[in-house]
Amino acid sequence: MKKQLKAGYKGYKSYDYLTPGDDYKVFKLATEDHFFGKEEIVPLNDEQEAFAQHIVDTYPMISLHDHPILYPHEINETFDYAREARGFTAFRALAESTWDCVFDNMFDGCSVITSKHGWKWDDIIYDIGMRRCDLAHQDFVVPCTSVEDIYRAKKEGKVAWVTTIEGAAILENEVDRVDILYGYGVRLMGLVYSESNGLGSGLKENGDGGLTYFGAQVVERMNKIGMTIDAAHVGDKTTLDIIDCSKKPIFISHTGARALWNSKRLKSDEIMKACAAKGGVIGIEAAPHTTITEKNREHSLESYMEHFEYVKDLIGIDHVTFGPDTLYGDHVGLHHAFAHHLSIKAAFTKNGPDGKQEFPEVEYVRGLENATEASYNILRWLVKHGYSEEDIAKVMGGNTIRVLKETW
Repeated sequence: MKKQLKAGYKGYKSYDYLTPGDDYKVFKLATEDHFFGKEEIVPLNDEQEAFAQHIVDTYPMISLHDHPILYPHEINETFDYAREARGFTAFRALAESTWDCVFDNMFDGCSVITSKHGWKWDDIIYDIGMRRCDLAHQDFVVPCTSVEDIYRAKKEGKVAWVTTIEGAAILENEVDRVDILYGYGVRLMGLVYSESNGLGSGLKENGDGGLTYFGAQVVERMNKIGMTIDAAHVGDKTTLDIIDCSKKPIFISHTGARALWNSKRLKSDEIMKACAAKGGVIGIEAAPHTTITEKNREHSLESYMEHFEYVKDLIGIDHVTFGPDTLYGDHVGLHHAFAHHLSIKAAFTKNGPDGKQEFPEVEYVRGLENATEASYNILRWLVKHGYSEEDIAKVMGGNTIRVLKETW
């Protein structure tokens, strides 16, 4: 199983149709391979390599949550970069990955085009429009609005690109904006980011009032038009209310097990069981300093997969997948630079009276630094640890497709 470019990639780079310096401000961007150092690939023997390649050749490989854009080499330039509204898709890096489909959450909380704090309607619309304009000038990434697009992208050696939004504060009190976003190609939306909004409570809040009346209207509208619901950043009671209210299964696209690390950012056993009981799927998160454990406090592939196995054992192999939440650039530096916008301190705080986090800060998550590396190492770890072909096919994409067939 060797890293190689997908057949459908012909070398396009973002905004090739424009003139750098004249049409947009030029930033030195992170490389499309590794940002800090040597790439780390899980070693396999020849038989395992052949098995891993068979999996990649045969089954759709889906990342349920990522940000596959190139961030500035100097991460503090991200504010200026985001104001330009032109995120550069990491086309070549995606072409080197094993992903056939990526749920792209774009700039989201870093989208500060018209405001200081982001999460505004105009910011999100500009972000979507600019990215889709870029995609319209190339033919490797396929804007994805149906399950058939995923299968087609895989067959053609391309990547299906799902437009995704992490939080619905942008709806304000307008339920029809759900329809507008659907018209712009959005097929997955989180109802609440870490801060509470008109729909319900976010995970950073000390109190949780649950799903609001307007929130229930949005759930109903998303069910009707075929937009999948995400509850990754939502408070506990509001998450349970969403699961109960929705007539269709939901995703919790990027999280981990609170039982392994008692953080607000992770989900309780009760929530994960409720999600699975409704047919939903949990995606395991790999953003720095999230899926660590008491056993593995230094964030790495091992701590990440410890969360995967806990969730798998708790709710079953049919209800877990991977939402790595990676990017191409200095992810830890981005968290520092946008700590307020992304509610880093409040969201990552431990539950309980002391609220202290005690773990070593890493420069990056070893083995999971970006979407390309994650795509190889998650699969290779599963192969190395003896998972069956059927189970690997489920967690690498099959479970996600099952939910999409019910919700799209």
